[in-house]
Amino acid sequence: MPASSLSGGLVPVCHVPLDSRRLCPKGRRLGASARLHSAHPVYHFGCHTNFRKQMKYLHVVWAHICIGMLVCQFTAEEAAADETDIVPLVHAHAHNDYHHDRPLLDALAHGFCGVEADIHLVNGQLLVAHDREDCRPENTLEALYLSPLHERCRQNGGRVYPDGPSLTLLIDIKSEGVPTYKALRDVLANYAEILTKFREGNIDEGAVTVIISGNRPQELMRSEPHRLAAVDGRFSDVDSDISRSFMPLISDNWRSHFSWRGASDMPLEERQKLHAIVKACHARGQRVRLWATPESEAVWQALREAGVDLLNTDDLPRLREFLLRDEAGSR
Repeated sequence: MPASSLSGGLVPVCHVPLDSRRLCPKGRRLGASARLHSAHPVYHFGCHTNFRKQMKYLHVVWAHICIGMLVCQFTAEEAAADETDIVPLVHAHAHNDYHHDRPLLDALAHGFCGVEADIHLVNGQLLVAHDREDCRPENTLEALYLSPLHERCRQNGGRVYPDGPSLTLLIDIKSEGVPTYKALRDVLANYAEILTKFREGNIDEGAVTVIISGNRPQELMRSEPHRLAAVDGRFSDVDSDISRSFMPLISDNWRSHFSWRGASDMPLEERQKLHAIVKACHARGQRVRLWATPESEAVWQALREAGVDLLNTDDLPRLREFLLRDEAGSR
């Protein structure tokens, strides 16, 4: 510990880290504990006349630390107790999941079976963020997603949810496709035991199914006889001869194909179009997802009636409640 020289001799200096911006990317919120600590300047313990005041300050800080530790302990115990009560929701997909307070963990706590992570290749690291300027070196794909999923599978007998379905990890490549995918391929190899394997004409389902979206290096991926990831297709691929083992998911932008935003009834022509697309995909064994859908229960209901497999949302609790009601009503 560094020290400073005062009339009373050498006294220690306590340093508290201040720059919370480096710990919290844009759009994220600091917890109360983090705000407390970042609010205090570097504190120098020196003058004997201020000794009582300094000790009082230390007692207050220590009290906050103890309270925080107790809260964390109770929260962890509650989470462990509640995990067995989680209902896996196969149609729930967390759009831009990393924007939530606890990336991946919040989605899993709500039973989601699909999560989306945007990645950038930065100095050889796969960093999770929507925009390049928001990348932080600690927010790697492994740290936020692959490692926690691996640990969860170890605890749950090889599945993300005990005896549950495969979880879809949709990885949206934001940086250049080929080099980013090559780096991703090397990282995925370290988690092969929990991942779905793709071979031409064959899918060996694992606990986690990785689908590549965004800047998709399709030519490179098509040349690989064995893969740990597949490609996210588009509506334009529906009538192609691309196999399900290469492109098991078809996704597209809702606003590019439909004008309805959930008010009044869905126009008949658009309803028929949606049903036809889903029917064609399902006939080929492909699942369907739409992004940029309105956060509207009327839209969610129309999507489910058409058979859309993954419902995109940023509102985890609301979609969870909707799907649980929908499931209960269909029994």
